[in-house]
Amino acid sequence: MARTGLMQRATVAALALALAACGESGPNGTTSLSVQLKDAPGDFHTAVVTISEVDLVGSGGVTVLSTTPTTVDLLTLANSTADLVKDVAVPSGTYTELRIKLSGGYVEVENADGSTSIYASSPTYAGLPSGAQVAGQLQMPSLAQSGLKVTMANNALDITGDQKILLIDFDVTQSFGHQAGGSGMWVMHPVITGGDISVTGGLHVTAQLGQGVTFDLGTASATLTDANDVPVGSPQPLTDADANGVFDASFSFLAPGSYKVSITPPVSATITTDPASPAAVTVTAGATTTAAFTVTAAQ
Repeated sequence: MARTGLMQRATVAALALALAACGESGPNGTTSLSVQLKDAPGDFHTAVVTISEVDLVGSGGVTVLSTTPTTVDLLTLANSTADLVKDVAVPSGTYTELRIKLSGGYVEVENADGSTSIYASSPTYAGLPSGAQVAGQLQMPSLAQSGLKVTMANNALDITGDQKILLIDFDVTQSFGHQAGGSGMWVMHPVITGGDISVTGGLHVTAQLGQGVTFDLGTASATLTDANDVPVGSPQPLTDADANGVFDASFSFLAPGSYKVSITPPVSATITTDPASPAAVTVTAGATTTAAFTVTAAQ
């Protein structure tokens, strides 16, 4: 299905700093730090960035976590992560800022006629696919030099213990937009927030057929929105890994709060579920909520 409307909001896009705390500090007053990247797809075809450096900033100055360039298509990270930094020992303590430097990127967006166009930070950006035709510029102001500051909540940059886990929310769809004035350029203004991963939760969705109902649940998916009906992540296909007739799907790294979850059949089918779709669910911190559906009718 074609994706349209880039400026719709995409939520639960996340950059996970996998840091998990226990005790006061690790060996020699250090904390083991790992960084993972996660995101949810927005309504466009491709969103690629190259992260060239990840830093911590504190009263003692800048602690460089990584200078190994990592290029990733954010749309492939709907329910998984990509390692940026792995098990780096940093001095335990309180930091004021997490800073991420981006050296390049591109987006592929859909035009009104159904074709697509690529906008890149440079026509020679190394992350472009072979043979790509660049239609215009993606501006990334100062992101390679000064980097972007990630706003952290809940004392998330108090890095103590053997390990600590943070979760960064990278709102991709709000981070890319047309430049004002009709120039045709695209501009990246990253919208990123973060907090301690211990405050996030998960959702496990199950579905099974009621007595006498015939329907291939493997063609359906679980769809999640927030309380205001804004899509959260991408629909997750239902699978029956145990071949026991119970199909399931999962959503990870969800902020605590109210959501709506649906069992969505293909466009050629209609189903009725108990509870009715969409069903309201509440995700709590540090736990996985289960939403169980039974298909009571299908045609």
